[in-house]
Amino acid sequence: MNRVVTHELIHAFDHCRAHVDWFNNFKHLACSEIRAASLSGDCSFSNEVARFNFGLKKHHQECVRDRATRSILAVRKISKEEAVKTVDEVFDSCYNDHEPFGRIPHSKKDARFAYRDFENRDRYYENL
Repeated sequence: MNRVVTHELIHAFDHCRAHVDWFNNFKHLACSEIRAASLSGDCSFSNEVARFNFGLKKHHQECVRDRATRSILAVRKISKEEAVKTVDEVFDSCYNDHEPFGRIPHSKKDARFAYRDFENRDRYYENL
Protein backbone atom coordinates (compact mmCIF):
# COMPACT_ATOMS: atom_id res chain seq x y z
CA MET A 1 0.00 0.00 0.00
CA ASN A 2 2.80 2.43 0.86
CA ARG A 3 4.38 1.84 -2.53
CA VAL A 4 1.17 2.72 -4.38
CA VAL A 5 0.64 5.88 -2.32
CA THR A 6 4.26 6.90 -2.86
CA HIS A 7 3.90 6.28 -6.61
CA GLU A 8 0.84 8.54 -6.81
CA LEU A 9 2.40 11.21 -4.57
CA ILE A 10 5.36 11.41 -6.95
CA HIS A 11 2.87 12.12 -9.75
CA ALA A 12 1.30 14.82 -7.55
CA PHE A 13 4.73 16.32 -6.86
CA ASP A 14 5.50 16.37 -10.59
CA HIS A 15 2.15 17.98 -11.32
CA CYS A 16 2.84 20.81 -8.87
CA ARG A 17 6.53 21.28 -9.65
CA ALA A 18 6.65 20.82 -13.42
CA HIS A 19 3.08 21.63 -14.49
CA VAL A 20 2.83 18.32 -16.34
CA ASP A 21 0.58 18.26 -19.41
CA TRP A 22 -0.85 14.80 -18.75
CA PHE A 23 -3.14 14.64 -21.77
CA ASN A 24 -1.21 16.19 -24.66
CA ASN A 25 2.48 15.61 -23.97
CA PHE A 26 3.59 11.97 -23.86
CA LYS A 27 7.10 13.01 -22.79
CA HIS A 28 5.70 14.62 -19.64
CA LEU A 29 3.71 11.49 -18.87
CA ALA A 30 6.71 9.24 -19.56
CA CYS A 31 8.97 11.30 -17.31
CA SER A 32 6.54 11.18 -14.41
CA GLU A 33 6.05 7.43 -14.86
CA ILE A 34 9.82 6.87 -14.92
CA ARG A 35 10.26 8.87 -11.73
CA ALA A 36 7.34 7.15 -10.00
CA ALA A 37 8.55 3.66 -10.92
CA SER A 38 12.09 4.46 -9.84
CA LEU A 39 11.41 6.31 -6.59
CA SER A 40 8.35 4.50 -5.22
CA GLY A 41 9.94 1.09 -4.79
CA ASP A 42 8.06 -0.48 -7.71
CA CYS A 43 11.38 -1.89 -8.89
CA SER A 44 12.94 -2.72 -5.55
CA PHE A 45 14.91 -5.94 -5.29
CA SER A 46 12.31 -7.57 -3.03
CA ASN A 47 9.45 -6.70 -5.39
CA GLU A 48 11.36 -8.02 -8.37
CA VAL A 49 12.16 -11.28 -6.57
CA ALA A 50 8.46 -11.63 -5.70
CA ARG A 51 7.68 -11.20 -9.43
CA PHE A 52 10.34 -13.83 -10.29
CA ASN A 53 12.33 -11.21 -12.21
CA PHE A 54 15.99 -11.75 -11.52
CA GLY A 55 18.88 -9.76 -12.83
CA LEU A 56 21.91 -7.98 -11.54
CA LYS A 57 23.42 -5.58 -14.03
CA LYS A 58 21.25 -2.51 -14.64
CA HIS A 59 18.18 -4.47 -13.62
CA HIS A 60 16.65 -1.49 -11.82
CA GLN A 61 16.85 0.66 -14.96
CA GLU A 62 15.30 -2.06 -17.13
CA CYS A 63 12.49 -2.55 -14.62
CA VAL A 64 11.82 1.20 -14.55
CA ARG A 65 11.72 1.34 -18.36
CA ASP A 66 9.30 -1.58 -18.51
CA ARG A 67 6.99 -0.29 -15.77
CA ALA A 68 6.90 3.22 -17.28
CA THR A 69 6.12 1.84 -20.73
CA ARG A 70 3.35 -0.37 -19.37
CA SER A 71 1.86 2.54 -17.41
CA ILE A 72 1.75 4.72 -20.53
CA LEU A 73 0.12 1.94 -22.55
CA ALA A 74 -2.49 1.50 -19.81
CA VAL A 75 -3.64 5.12 -19.91
CA ARG A 76 -3.08 6.24 -23.52
CA LYS A 77 -3.95 4.79 -26.90
CA ILE A 78 -0.53 4.67 -28.51
CA SER A 79 1.52 1.85 -29.98
CA LYS A 80 4.05 -0.01 -27.87
CA GLU A 81 6.81 1.19 -30.19
CA GLU A 82 5.82 4.83 -29.67
CA ALA A 83 5.64 4.34 -25.89
CA VAL A 84 9.09 2.71 -25.80
CA LYS A 85 10.53 5.49 -28.00
CA THR A 86 9.06 8.19 -25.75
CA VAL A 87 10.41 6.53 -22.59
CA ASP A 88 13.86 6.18 -24.20
CA GLU A 89 13.92 9.86 -25.22
CA VAL A 90 13.46 11.15 -21.67
CA PHE A 91 14.86 8.27 -19.63
CA ASP A 92 18.30 9.59 -18.65
CA SER A 93 17.19 12.98 -17.35
CA CYS A 94 14.07 11.67 -15.62
CA TYR A 95 15.72 8.60 -14.08
CA ASN A 96 18.41 10.82 -12.56
CA ASP A 97 15.88 13.29 -11.10
CA HIS A 98 15.46 12.08 -7.51
CA GLU A 99 13.46 14.98 -6.10
CA PRO A 100 11.93 15.18 -3.53
CA PHE A 101 14.03 12.34 -2.07
CA GLY A 102 17.54 13.24 -3.16
CA ARG A 103 18.32 9.56 -3.78
CA ILE A 104 16.61 6.40 -4.97
CA PRO A 105 15.31 4.74 -1.79
CA HIS A 106 16.25 1.12 -2.56
CA SER A 107 15.54 0.03 1.02
CA LYS A 108 13.89 1.25 4.21
CA LYS A 109 17.32 2.38 5.38
CA ASP A 110 17.73 4.49 2.22
CA ALA A 111 14.25 5.91 2.79
CA ARG A 112 15.21 6.94 6.34
CA PHE A 113 18.38 8.60 5.01
CA ALA A 114 16.34 10.41 2.35
CA TYR A 115 13.93 11.66 5.01
CA ARG A 116 16.83 12.81 7.19
CA ASP A 117 18.30 14.66 4.21
CA PHE A 118 14.92 16.28 3.60
CA GLU A 119 14.71 17.44 7.22
CA ASN A 120 18.20 18.95 6.98
CA ARG A 121 17.82 20.44 3.49
CA ASP A 122 18.03 24.08 4.65
CA ARG A 123 20.62 23.55 7.36
CA TYR A 124 23.55 24.98 5.40
CA TYR A 125 21.68 27.97 4.03
CA GLU A 126 19.99 29.27 7.19
CA ASN A 127 22.87 31.53 8.21
CA LEU A 128 23.58 33.11 4.84
